[in-house]
Amino acid sequence: MKFSHLKVLRSTLVLMVTAALSGCFWESPEGNPEYLPLDDSKYPYAGLPRIVIETEDFHELRDRETEFPSKLQIYGKDNYESEVYSLTVRGRGNSSFKMPKYGMKLEFDDKVSLFGMPKNRDFALIANYGDKTHLRNYMMGRLSEWLAPRWTPKMQFVEVFLNRKYMGLYLFSETVKVAHDRVDIAENDTTFLVEKEDIKKYDPPYVITDNEYIYHIKSPKNPNEKTQQLLLDYLNDFEHAARRFDRMVPEDVQNWLSMEDFLPFYWIQEFSKNEDGNYARSVFFTWEKGGPVRFGPLWDFDLAFGNASREKNKPADGWYIRNYRLYSHIFWSDWIKGEAKAYWLEHREKFRALIDSVPLYRGQIEKAVENEYRRWPIISNTENWALKDPYGSYDEGVQTMVQWMRERFDWIDKNL
Repeated sequence: MKFSHLKVLRSTLVLMVTAALSGCFWESPEGNPEYLPLDDSKYPYAGLPRIVIETEDFHELRDRETEFPSKLQIYGKDNYESEVYSLTVRGRGNSSFKMPKYGMKLEFDDKVSLFGMPKNRDFALIANYGDKTHLRNYMMGRLSEWLAPRWTPKMQFVEVFLNRKYMGLYLFSETVKVAHDRVDIAENDTTFLVEKEDIKKYDPPYVITDNEYIYHIKSPKNPNEKTQQLLLDYLNDFEHAARRFDRMVPEDVQNWLSMEDFLPFYWIQEFSKNEDGNYARSVFFTWEKGGPVRFGPLWDFDLAFGNASREKNKPADGWYIRNYRLYSHIFWSDWIKGEAKAYWLEHREKFRALIDSVPLYRGQIEKAVENEYRRWPIISNTENWALKDPYGSYDEGVQTMVQWMRERFDWIDKNL
């Protein structure tokens, strides 16, 4: 970037000399530098906010546990547009962290409001390396906002520079956590935010039910043994009750399962054929003692909308979510099938609108995609487990996804 302000140029020289002498960015004369350097000569401005991050001593993010003190600043077209924030940065993601371009977890020292999102300390940078369109997680967010009665993570397309290197196109996103402007539930020993996980990766604290389903307890934090047992007992009862939904009257079903939350959650998973959404992992729900299970929020849709790691999951036809694990028991109930059918018929135009909106979302990132594939030329790559489909161009990747969505919409319409 060519800076027009002499003050900024002088600061650049001071910071470069200081870093060269000390090897630590923070040992600058000001103590709190006015800005972080950005060189965009190879990856020019693409119409999106640019996030510049520097870790202490330029440490590489080597795992998902080690948090490195860091600095972060947001740039616009010609100059920085925010102060320099202090935070910690670590790797994030399950299988995706092993990819060449990885996600990051950001924890700011103080609460910040970025891109119009409510103030918080915790945010994520989602790499979308396994989604060659870079649109799937964003589309999930839009559809969830249109349908879901509760919270949806807010997201913003950005480009990221880490330790003076261009990392590519990312989604800056709110994380799933309990807070007034996020998952708004009580923080006590009888109210829970839970994530269904699988054997490949699960974090403590967790409980394992009689059906060997693994549930990570995200809230309350540090639950004692009595609190964990309360949740485990209920989840065992819930899983057993789901097998009897077909014999219950609707009122009794809803004592166990909030249909208000389940139906939009289910249909977004089903319409997109989300591979991780089949009660495998990244499935969130809340439960308060005395109340039903409330599914949501939605999360992790890079393996969706026709992008699948398993060939059998690629076709646009066939029921998917309702055939797996706990969901298969839930859908033994003819009443639930009827409610699901009615929900689709009432909201189908919003699913169609998502398909029609793809060109709009694609237009937001069109120039950034050029930078992305200059940095990561993988559009025809099939070597990674998540990169199954080679494309001749980015447009071909988007068009293939849109065609899949149209076929999926038509198949559901005809097979309710």
